[in-house]
Amino acid sequence: MPNNDDLKNNAIKADDESDNSPHDLEGNNSDLEFGNDETFHLKGHGSFTQMQGDLDRQRLLGDRPRDGLYESILDEGIEGIEQQERYERLLRRARTEDLSEVSGIGCLYQSGYDRLGRPLIVFCGKWFPAQDIDLDKALLYLIYLLDPLVKGDYVIAYFHTLTSTNNYPSLAWLKEVYSILPYKYKKNLKAFYIVHPTFWTKMMTWWFTTFMAPAIKHKVHSLPGVEHLYSVVCKDQLEIPAYISEYDMATNGLHYFQAFNSNAFAS
Repeated sequence: MPNNDDLKNNAIKADDESDNSPHDLEGNNSDLEFGNDETFHLKGHGSFTQMQGDLDRQRLLGDRPRDGLYESILDEGIEGIEQQERYERLLRRARTEDLSEVSGIGCLYQSGYDRLGRPLIVFCGKWFPAQDIDLDKALLYLIYLLDPLVKGDYVIAYFHTLTSTNNYPSLAWLKEVYSILPYKYKKNLKAFYIVHPTFWTKMMTWWFTTFMAPAIKHKVHSLPGVEHLYSVVCKDQLEIPAYISEYDMATNGLHYFQAFNSNAFAS
């Protein structure tokens, strides 16, 4: 029968062999250790809970790439998941349905790039028959056109030239559109130019960006004439209908624009 010293030596030997086992979570080079509270810690790095908090902070600060569903979860929580799922359904519809009713109007299109190489989206208010068009299809066409462009920085130029009340969609619809579009639309929009604004557009812009879309308020710029865009967009990159140019010349005259520092609009 083995004596106590033999049992002790065998236990020590078994313990030493287990330390070298490749299946042991606490191998010689492992940084994992387990505390009495049944939670593991990283040696020299605090608890797992603290590490997770640091990772969450890094994600929120943008220290790692984010897109799609992951981005929505971080920025808008569970609502972001539901929003992304709804957007994906609309995107699938936009790619399969016949949207010629909207695309044929020509009120929304890409017109080249600005001086920083960002896609320029043009929207002509006068050509948008808000009271007569299928607004669901209008939204689908918006998504169809913009989805591949908003993956990076982009800018929008809205021409309010000669619009009327028949061209104004309801605020409820605008709010719905804004809520449906995912985070990348707001984040990557670098400037929203309103050309030929009126008192109505200024009031509505203030109200909308103050109470519904404060995240883009500093990105909205009202410009009294087309030539003011030339500080941020080369003339050959701006394609607009003739009625806008004619109105601009009749209202402002020829060569009224004076060059100024474009940094205010470029960022």
